[in-house]
Amino acid sequence: MTADRTVAPAAAIRINGVDCPVPADPRVSLLDLLRETLNLHGTKKGCNQGACGACTVLVDGERIVSCLSLAVQHAGRSVTTIEGLTDEARLHPLQQAFIEHDGFQCGYCTPGQICSAVGMAAELKRGVPSHVTRDLADEHVAPSHDEIRERMSGNLCRCGAHNGIIAAIRDTYAEAAE
Repeated sequence: MTADRTVAPAAAIRINGVDCPVPADPRVSLLDLLRETLNLHGTKKGCNQGACGACTVLVDGERIVSCLSLAVQHAGRSVTTIEGLTDEARLHPLQQAFIEHDGFQCGYCTPGQICSAVGMAAELKRGVPSHVTRDLADEHVAPSHDEIRERMSGNLCRCGAHNGIIAAIRDTYAEAAE
């Protein structure tokens, strides 16, 4: 009697609503899959060590740094990149707010900042605390300046657009809280 060595095909990763095959090489990072295989260049490779946040994407609605995550870990999951936040008709409200508040200079960190802020808003809605949080029991309260700065601290902007970034996030999610 021989063992059946049939291997089930790897599950796909749903990226921006499209099923994509899991790479055959288990060493491929999610970031490299996005940029090098799928040509989704919005997600940036900054430090490639998880310290800058330029590669932040959403996996099942939660923000992660894609450079530290292997693509195979996301089989059967849903990944949203900056390209997947908008439809062809209009920008995501946060993308529009970044434009209105001049939330970018060079723009390199912008995709990661926006994806991180979308994930941050979901965390606030779920009541996930931070070091600054006093009380998130009222989910209709807009996040404070300090709350946003704390929650976005994993996303670095080297050219100094932090004030515009914070203003864009605050205004976007203040309107959502009303």
